[in-house]
Amino acid sequence: MKKALLIIFSVLTIDQIIKIWVKTHMHLGEQIHVLGNFFSFYFIENNGMAYGMELSDGIGGKLFLSIFRIFAVAGLSYWLFKSVKEKADNIFIISLSLVIAGAFGNVIDSLFYGLIFSHSYYNEVATLFPADGGYAGFLHGKVVDMFYVELWNIHRDDAPQWIPKFVFGNDGRWIFFRPIFNFADAAITCGLALMIIFQKRIFSK
Repeated sequence: MKKALLIIFSVLTIDQIIKIWVKTHMHLGEQIHVLGNFFSFYFIENNGMAYGMELSDGIGGKLFLSIFRIFAVAGLSYWLFKSVKEKADNIFIISLSLVIAGAFGNVIDSLFYGLIFSHSYYNEVATLFPADGGYAGFLHGKVVDMFYVELWNIHRDDAPQWIPKFVFGNDGRWIFFRPIFNFADAAITCGLALMIIFQKRIFSK
C-alpha cells in the first residue's frame, strides 16, 4: 500500500504545484513556448472534462460531473485497497494508482478552485485567496489545463496524398492532437495505457 500511496501523493503534488503556478502566473489564453511549436504551456480552463473538453449543459452538468468524480474516486480507491490486500499484480497496482491520482487531481480543482481563486481573464492573472472571495462555489471550480503538444502541424500543400482534405481547417493547416491537458490527465492516460498493454498479465486470474 505504501507504493500506491507514494504514487498518488507524488502525482497530486506535482499536478497541484503546476496548476497553482499556471493559475497565478499566466492569464487565460496565454501561451509559453517551451520546445518551439512542439510543446508549450497554454492556459485554459474547462468545466471538468478531460483534455480541455467542455460540458454542454453548464452548471447542472458541472455539478453532476463533480459528484460523479467523487464517487468514482471513492470506488476506485476501494478497488485499490482490495487489490493491495489480495496481492494483485504490481503493474495493476501502479496503473490503478495513477488513474486514482489523476482523477483526484481534477476533483480538487472542481471542489476548491472556485473558492480559493479569483477569476482568470484574458488580460489579468488570478489571485490566490482573494479578499473578495473566489469566483465560484463549492463543487463548481474549473479545471486548469496547460500542456499543449503539436504532434504534427502540416499545411494542405505539403501533406501526403493519403490525408483526406476535410481535416484541414480554413487556414489550410491540420494540427494532429489539438487537446490541451494537465498532469492529472496524463496520469490517467498512462494508467489506462498500462492496463491495456499488460492486460493479459494483469487480468490473467
